[in-house]
Amino acid sequence: MSPTTILIIIVIYFGLLIFISNMVSKKGTDNDTFFKANKNSKWYLVAFGMIGTALSGVTFISVPGEVGNPDLQFKYFQFVLGNAIGFLIIAKVLLPLYYRMNLTSIYSYIEQRLGTISYKTAASIFLISRTIGSAFRLYLVVIVLQRYVFDAFQIPFALTVLISLGLIFAYTYRGGLKTIIITDTLQTFFLVSSVFLTIYFICDSLDFGAFQAFEAVKNSNYSKVFFFEDYLKGNYFWKQVLGGIFVTIAMVGLDQDLMQKNLSCKNIGEAQKNMFTFTGIFVLINIFFLSVGALLYLYAEKNGIAVPMVDGVARTDLLFPEIAFNHLTIVPAVVFLLGLTAATFATTDSALTALTTSFCVDFLGMDKAENQNKPNIVRTRHLVHVGFSFLMFLVIVLFNAVNDASVVKMIFKIASYTYGPLLGLYAFGLFVKSKTVHDKFVPLVCVISPAICFLISKYSAELLGDYVLDNELIIVNGFITFIGLLLISKPTTENTRY
Repeated sequence: MSPTTILIIIVIYFGLLIFISNMVSKKGTDNDTFFKANKNSKWYLVAFGMIGTALSGVTFISVPGEVGNPDLQFKYFQFVLGNAIGFLIIAKVLLPLYYRMNLTSIYSYIEQRLGTISYKTAASIFLISRTIGSAFRLYLVVIVLQRYVFDAFQIPFALTVLISLGLIFAYTYRGGLKTIIITDTLQTFFLVSSVFLTIYFICDSLDFGAFQAFEAVKNSNYSKVFFFEDYLKGNYFWKQVLGGIFVTIAMVGLDQDLMQKNLSCKNIGEAQKNMFTFTGIFVLINIFFLSVGALLYLYAEKNGIAVPMVDGVARTDLLFPEIAFNHLTIVPAVVFLLGLTAATFATTDSALTALTTSFCVDFLGMDKAENQNKPNIVRTRHLVHVGFSFLMFLVIVLFNAVNDASVVKMIFKIASYTYGPLLGLYAFGLFVKSKTVHDKFVPLVCVISPAICFLISKYSAELLGDYVLDNELIIVNGFITFIGLLLISKPTTENTRY
């Protein structure tokens, strides 16, 4: 498929999203619409649309690519099982709390339970983490678009990033969450369709029927799911499951981005139905993502296709686009492009909306009654939205300037560490009812904890007898934060009900 064809498809795709945004925005563009979608979202639309937010472009190309690693294969499904348990805990524990307190920003709970400085600390953790994490996800996918599309037009990388963020801004800045609920539903449809259609096209190329494809994947060297052999390794079953549970609680249940969609439902009952339905779809779609990976490697073996090299290093996350764009017919290539675009931009548009919401509510107090009727308040929200779009642009350009995969991945890993303090803050608030904290010391605890975890992770093999910390590091992070909060705690004169 030529770069011109790809570019035309991208233009049509975003034209459709902007058209939808304009239709939604005609019904209102005030802050209640932007932040909470007027609290009348249909739970089934939220459940389906959240798939596109939860599965980023990195998942779309990296999860299938990792299947070819003998130490990984279908290892990721162990983590997905932990995710599913985490989603159920969120539905039964955190969502009732958020609805009972009628929150717009979930970090308002920390203000009422621990104090203003703790509240600002929690919100700052989210803003930093989500900005870096979302920029990293978009960066990896922009690299793919740059390689296969924009290099042909001699468009510089920075301009590609600016165009991408400009298109996202164009369909989110007015309607916010109200728009996102609709557009993410459409983008999830493209994402899910692309997974199933990719499987169909690859099976057709390999002359596999459904049963033959299942047997080929099952009997291949890529489909091992459970790893119980060595608890010292990162792929060990219980490490993956426990890590999946706590990563989900921290990075979904304590993250304004995905929780903002849940809080747009009419009531707690509909929000919980959304989470239960979403969990089932999430598990199923990840099984198919892994199956795509196995089939891609079987196809590559049969046709003598090597994993693409970048700067002398094999990049498994480029195998999917390499096969889709250069070895399949036009229709599978279009399907892949729509899926990748949907996965990427459904994640980024949601993140920009959540970042804007958190800053406007947590730092500018736009949800407070005395501020809701101030002049130019919508204009101020627009400026915040522009600001975060530009900040994300700067972060992505910085990633590209570093141009070192190991450094960039470490930056992303460090960003994920910061959710550990959120886990500790909420655990303390929920389970230590008889104490509160010396509020001014909370930021210090939330900085020290991830720093300690970074050192533990870096030297875990030496310190722990070849034990390699993986996703369970967030548990350690949360525990250290919890202990730190206990050390700076004081008795409270009145037990909180929250």
